[in-house]
Amino acid sequence: MRERVDASSGLVLRRWRAEDARAVMTAFADPLMRGQADEPVDSLQAAERWTTARGRGTASRACRAVARWAFDDTELFRLELGHRVNDPASCTGARAAGFAVEDRQRQKLEYDGVRYDVELHARLATDTEPVSWW
Repeated sequence: MRERVDASSGLVLRRWRAEDARAVMTAFADPLMRGQADEPVDSLQAAERWTTARGRGTASRACRAVARWAFDDTELFRLELGHRVNDPASCTGARAAGFAVEDRQRQKLEYDGVRYDVELHARLATDTEPVSWW
């Protein structure tokens, strides 16, 4: 997996770092952001916990929340989620969020000249809400 992605607009996507904690804390001062976390992110320690959330179910909880919003508030019926097949953590998160595996899309994504297969997951508004295990 690449360490960073540079977009033409100047946007840079990369993994969180401990030194990002102050920026995260500042972002959570915004009332719209406060509802995005189970616990207040009002100190550097809380922000550091936010930046080191990998492997604790954060992504799957976020996917569940977005799915619930999409089904309830926007009345969408079907959501799709895809991940590279060489990323088992994303598959675990997708399944935990209630997205069922449907298909493999061969060589769909290209990063740095290498093509990757994508596993397609989907969730329907009529699917049973997944059981939380964390």
